[in-house]
Amino acid sequence: METEKTPVITDAKKRLEDILLAISWREVARTYFGKSSSWLYHKMDGIKSDGTPGGGFTPEEAKMLANALNDTADRIRKAASSL
Repeated sequence: METEKTPVITDAKKRLEDILLAISWREVARTYFGKSSSWLYHKMDGIKSDGTPGGGFTPEEAKMLANALNDTADRIRKAASSL
């Protein structure tokens, strides 16, 4: 009996390239995931914590990251509108 693998997003860094330098990924990792920045960078690079390929974001983690980015965008909009 063959078990199905959970699909992972292994190209997050490519998908996020437009904002890579504009976001504090350390803060995203700590605030929204309760993890280290190295954990998040490994996920974004699509590698496992031991450096081997095959890591990445599960669908649930990808949703959490999307929510984190949307929350950050909302906070930026709110700060901008206060000026």
